[in-house]
Amino acid sequence: MYNSKITGLGHYVPDNVVTNDDLSKIMDTSDEWIQERTGVKERRWAKPNTGNTTSEMGVKAAKIAIEDANIKQDDIDFLIFATLSPDYYFPGPGVLVQELLGLDTIGALDVRAQCSGFVYALSIADQYIKTGMYKNILVIGSEYQSYGIDKSTRGRAISVIFGDGAGAAIVSREKDLKKGILSSHLHSEGKHAKELSCLAPGFGTRWVSDIINDNDPNDETFLPYMNGQFVFKNAVVRFTEVINECLEKNNLTKDDIDLLIPHQANLRISQFVQKRFGLDDSQVYNNVMRYGNTTAASIPIALTEARNSGKIKNGDTIVLAAFGSGFTWGSVIINWA
Repeated sequence: MYNSKITGLGHYVPDNVVTNDDLSKIMDTSDEWIQERTGVKERRWAKPNTGNTTSEMGVKAAKIAIEDANIKQDDIDFLIFATLSPDYYFPGPGVLVQELLGLDTIGALDVRAQCSGFVYALSIADQYIKTGMYKNILVIGSEYQSYGIDKSTRGRAISVIFGDGAGAAIVSREKDLKKGILSSHLHSEGKHAKELSCLAPGFGTRWVSDIINDNDPNDETFLPYMNGQFVFKNAVVRFTEVINECLEKNNLTKDDIDLLIPHQANLRISQFVQKRFGLDDSQVYNNVMRYGNTTAASIPIALTEARNSGKIKNGDTIVLAAFGSGFTWGSVIINWA
């Protein structure tokens, strides 16, 4: 029996910075309006045909993580890719990364848990490592969301929040069972699936041919939808529950948290959770102000930045927590090693 630990991290964001003032020129919004509701000041939107598809950004982050882990690409024996914005309807981006990196014919698993995607993927990697099935697993969260959002006033509730980017981690064996990932906790509640969703195209519901045949200029079924207030109310409750769950599982309290890295959905959600746990600013890492909500990429990007900036040291108790479409939510608690 092994524990698993993160041995390498990497992230990539496109060069193209889109500020709130930039958005105010193409839709009815303002810097004040966006910051007041979301805390976002700017985000990265990849320009089309610049080598920044979801899988390509994932590869860029992965190469950094592999080098950071000081392993060879051939040492990777499994791949898990989390995203809601795949290059193709199918196959998923996992196999595309396997090809782009030139990996052996290893397994490639795609995870569709949206904003909780990286936490779900990390939990799966942890179980594979603990059972001894694999030694080094590449976990990627990557999103190219700007390509599929409505950048008009009609879509501003979504478009002002979301950004593009990728993060990656190498998860490897750890013989000391008190180090590395201590536990992970995953949940879902499908009755609220439509509150944060993109319903089309879908097999058996509304396919591309239906959209074309209807030819309805007001059709929004193929655009992301979010019931913002409802999502916020559920997020703060589930964040609190799942953070407490991982602490209680390991006989820890909120006072043991050295750093909380929440999914970067909205700065107001992070601040609400921070206040509920009585954490100071040095105990919570946020970068949503600079990148917006990068969905499955948000936690690995933030984790990489936090580690690189010296906010994480060996022996620290790190909590990763996420909530997103589905609804799905989860947490991972780590004794950093």
